[in-house]
Amino acid sequence: MEYQKIINIAVIAHVDAGKSTLVDAFLKQSHVFRDNSRVGDLIMDSNALEKERGITIYSKNCSIQYKDYKINIVDTPGHADFSSEVERIIRTVDTVILLVDSAEGPMPQTRFVLQKSLECGLRPILLINKMDKPEARAEEVIDEVYELFLELNAADDQLDFPILYGIAREGVVRYDWDNDTNNDIEPLFETILEHTQVFPDLTAEPLQLQISALAYDDYIGRLGIGRVYSGSVKEASFYEVCDAEGKDYRGKINQVFVYKGLNRVPVPEAQCGEIVIVSGIPDISIGDTICPEGAPDPLPMISIEEPTLSMNFMVNDSPFAGKSGKYVTSRNIRERLEKELEVNVGLRVEETDSTDTFKVSGRGELHLTILLEQMRREGYEIAVSRPEVILKKIDGVTCEPMEEVVCDVPNEYSGTVIGALNIRKGMLQNMEDIGTYTRITYLAPTRGLIGYRTEFINSTRGEGTMVRRLAGYEPWKGDIPQRENGALISTENGGSMTYALWNIQERGQLFIDAGVPVYEGMIIGMASKNRDMNVNPIKNKKMTAIRSTGNDEAMKLVPPKILSLEEAIEFINDDELVEITPADIRIRKKYLTMLDRRRHMRELGRIEDEDDE
Repeated sequence: MEYQKIINIAVIAHVDAGKSTLVDAFLKQSHVFRDNSRVGDLIMDSNALEKERGITIYSKNCSIQYKDYKINIVDTPGHADFSSEVERIIRTVDTVILLVDSAEGPMPQTRFVLQKSLECGLRPILLINKMDKPEARAEEVIDEVYELFLELNAADDQLDFPILYGIAREGVVRYDWDNDTNNDIEPLFETILEHTQVFPDLTAEPLQLQISALAYDDYIGRLGIGRVYSGSVKEASFYEVCDAEGKDYRGKINQVFVYKGLNRVPVPEAQCGEIVIVSGIPDISIGDTICPEGAPDPLPMISIEEPTLSMNFMVNDSPFAGKSGKYVTSRNIRERLEKELEVNVGLRVEETDSTDTFKVSGRGELHLTILLEQMRREGYEIAVSRPEVILKKIDGVTCEPMEEVVCDVPNEYSGTVIGALNIRKGMLQNMEDIGTYTRITYLAPTRGLIGYRTEFINSTRGEGTMVRRLAGYEPWKGDIPQRENGALISTENGGSMTYALWNIQERGQLFIDAGVPVYEGMIIGMASKNRDMNVNPIKNKKMTAIRSTGNDEAMKLVPPKILSLEEAIEFINDDELVEITPADIRIRKKYLTMLDRRRHMRELGRIEDEDDE
């Protein structure tokens, strides 16, 4: 096997900084594709959900050839909910390209991924992206990045990072933005070669291959993805596997794959420095080290951060259960969750007292709702409860997860945002003026931020941006008020009528239109008062011989607010569920009938005042 020069790099940044767009430029300018092939944008975001939402959910690998070097590139997620992906990937690369928006500067998630890189001893390359923005302020942003490096205790050699400027969307990177005229990313390639040492030739050493990510193939089963730190790995060979519990066992690697462009290519042998995919070991897991038989020498384990939020996944038992879904039983749900655990290491699934309910824990709302959306599209029907934070006991004190929240809002809305976060037990950390916007930094309980995103968008008229990251655990902050408005609850089964909804819409905001099937206990809207209202959405106008054309034409409904999956989960209270099916997303009460709800209230020792129509 001829030794090849290999450099592994990761592209890190916060959400929407242009990571996937930069990887597109890498692939296009290194001639991975034929000259006559049609190539779209965000090539690495191959998952349907990633394309729809415009975000990276899963870290992915590809490789390019530049001169006589092979460069493996890892595209990482920017959302804090998927930070468990970033933590592990950082350990497999030689350097990171830190992408920072020329106007926004470093954000909370930038801090998180950079901190992990510095802890691993990597020397980053700074790329100031989106230089074509009218509000670009590159010099100030570079100063902010230096401050961030100092706050994170960067070493002297890490502080001496190269700085480049570019527009990833146009595939342009320059050393000096104003004076250079090149229209390619050649300076970035050259900087990677100058700044990063090639992985040393350790092929004569014993094999050490550590697994940092998992994948699954329907034909060959579970796949382990990791870096060969020393030696070489061969197909159809037996090795010693050292797992997280300190146990060693014998396993056979059937096939070895490496990345060539965007494709997974089988090879008979892979050398040290390479990122490989191996098949054949059914129980392979994150952090496992593969060594020669009889000579176990495990690398330090990779720690995976604990989940912060949990939700109950339940079998859908509504009157409309089974109408549009293909998989509706608890056995179907259990099998799907077990399959997800094969690759989603940030997830936890626990059994509960009920055989129809599973407690699923993840790193945040987005982490869990992405899983629910995937299950929904695969034909699953499921009901889920309101998310709950996972508490910890630290030195005998009950502590809850806290998040750093950075909001960029137009100046006139800053007071509204501050007031809302104060009510949610947030503590103001910093406030600065950035032109027509105010940047507000808060430390707030994760529990208080559940359901806040929709309110934030409404209160800033859609002009504000909010990013969050887990900041640690602090003692319990006390009770936080939940949703202020009550729900409009259907008392009947049938199809909703324009006549009934026209009367009901005065009581609040509707979630359904006329002609929609409803059932007793289904929530059809949000009440304008702070208590639940029972309404009849199927009542029709009495038929008489007298016609009143003018009145009939005037009966026009206000367009309903159709809730997305995230909005529905944010909306519900503790006594409500979201019913998720391939065709519809509905909100309902846990107890469907008025009698059952009153009985439950009596058991809790509080009877609510109900309004009947």
